[in-house]
Amino acid sequence: MRTIDMSTTPLRDLNAALQAQAAEQTEPTWEILNPRGSHAVAVGLDAPLAITIKGSTGYYCAGMNKQASIHVTGSVGPGVAENMMSGSVVVDGDASQYAGATGHGGLLVIKGNASSRCGISMKGIDIVVHGNIGHMSAFMAQTGNLVVLGDAGDALGDSLYEARLFVRGAVKSLGSDCIEKEMRPEHIALLADLLERAGADARPEEFRRYGSARQLYHFKIDNASAY
Repeated sequence: MRTIDMSTTPLRDLNAALQAQAAEQTEPTWEILNPRGSHAVAVGLDAPLAITIKGSTGYYCAGMNKQASIHVTGSVGPGVAENMMSGSVVVDGDASQYAGATGHGGLLVIKGNASSRCGISMKGIDIVVHGNIGHMSAFMAQTGNLVVLGDAGDALGDSLYEARLFVRGAVKSLGSDCIEKEMRPEHIALLADLLERAGADARPEEFRRYGSARQLYHFKIDNASAY
């Protein structure tokens, strides 16, 4: 395992060393010490690395991740795992705004709470939040799954496309064109798999499913006030 201490190694050098592994693939396991809230830690990776970040980070941690498995032992700022393609990102603490935004694939696990706009414009990513999420989460979410073991804030799933939302707790309000839907056997199986992969202690039968009513896909004058 290679250990890098960010109290003595600049962020640019750290990210350059990690990104070099896309070609070299000689050091698969990394430990990053003293991130001290640094921004853009471990971004743009494209290699099957296992990375543990010991502490909290700033914005865009693990952004654009591909293949790597990244574990943050603290909390993260805005945009964790933004535009993630594959791999996994696990956050032991809380996440700020727009966690997993525009993510195309992979698994994002937040063991604490996530702030507003969690999963905004998600495009295939799976997100599991052990705590609560804030307002406008899954806004314009296109595909993928958002699982929330706690409560959801205002306007959940506003202008939703075909993403699936599963919430165990209370939902303060639903956004435009988002409705509660039936939990069929295939959804129970899907949710059971996601909960197991995320290490979540919950039963899929405890959740409700939300999705698009499909009334805003095309402009209709009768729905003008909802756009």
